[in-house]
Amino acid sequence: MLNRRILRVKAFQNLYAYEQCKASNHNLARDFIKESFLPDLNSMEVQDKAALNREAQLALEIFEKNINNTDAIEGSDASPKIKKAVKEAIVQYRNANLRDREFLLKNMVTSAERIPQLYLTAIELIQAFADHVGKEYERKRKLSGSQAVEFSSELNLHRNQILEKLRNSPAYQAALAKNNVNLDDIELEIKEWFRDYVKPSEEYQAYIGIDQPTAEQDEEIVEAILKKIIFKNEVILNYFSEKDLNWTENKAVVRSLAAKVFKNVLNSEVSDLPEIAMNWEEDKEFFQNIFNFTIERGAENRELIAQKTKNWDIDRLAFTDKVIISMAITEMQQFPSIPVKVSINEYIDISKTYSTPKSKQFVNGLLDVMSKELTEKGKIRKSGRGLLDNK
Repeated sequence: MLNRRILRVKAFQNLYAYEQCKASNHNLARDFIKESFLPDLNSMEVQDKAALNREAQLALEIFEKNINNTDAIEGSDASPKIKKAVKEAIVQYRNANLRDREFLLKNMVTSAERIPQLYLTAIELIQAFADHVGKEYERKRKLSGSQAVEFSSELNLHRNQILEKLRNSPAYQAALAKNNVNLDDIELEIKEWFRDYVKPSEEYQAYIGIDQPTAEQDEEIVEAILKKIIFKNEVILNYFSEKDLNWTENKAVVRSLAAKVFKNVLNSEVSDLPEIAMNWEEDKEFFQNIFNFTIERGAENRELIAQKTKNWDIDRLAFTDKVIISMAITEMQQFPSIPVKVSINEYIDISKTYSTPKSKQFVNGLLDVMSKELTEKGKIRKSGRGLLDNK
């Protein structure tokens, strides 16, 4: 199951992208205003460049002050030309933000839904390498004229207990079918990748030197192929990136889930494999809401952060920290069933991976103070499971 930490990470990644889009849209709107006051080269009249520059500067000031309140523009003393340019710039800015928001929201969900297919594809690649070993051994045996099938450590990967359990698992086969995982179109590449990357590797050579590998050794080699070959080799990684536009963001999650499958098989029989979630519709709603609510509460959250960082210039805070803290504040206030400590811990973990070395302490301290004050003001209200660990 994709736990909510993974969904929070993906929401964070798309909120980060959204903020970047907003910054670009903001610059484009300012450029539109500047261009509106450039001299008209087709005009026969004398152009007062100094006056046009003053108008452009005034329009930019009005734009910045009223970007969230177009009604106030009418009450200004600006000329009709300035008012028109500012209004058009704001409309363009807002429409561009809306388009980006809708695209990123849709992309975020689609990207999450593709993760099971990706981690199963990674596992199937190793299964394909094992199948190739068996076929090559059989081919060489027939060429030599041998009738008996002798034991050979060359077949260790083909006989790998972890892979065999998966192959024989109805749950695994059902997951492959459900997620449309099939590698028939890269049969030649699989042979080449095994020959060029798997077979020469130190781990694989040590593995085929073992007479009868234990289950633990079988698990170690599949994990080594997964992490040290599949997820380190640019040629193989390009295959995944062509299948998934969000591969850069999904890669770590996919690797982790595939490795988790191997660990689970080692420790027990194959049962249910990781899916998007036990209740995807419910988790998808959380996923979409944390994204939308954080955007909608952006100005309010920014003000709260500014109040608690008076000794800091908020624009100098790590951009990632601002997104992380805004998400955490939103979650604490908008999701009554999630305990405050759970929210804080989740976003501290995100800061460890995606922000600066000092972010963990900064995010932890700030969220601890803000959560207490917001609770005292009645802005954080928990119920049900959300009351756990909040004492």
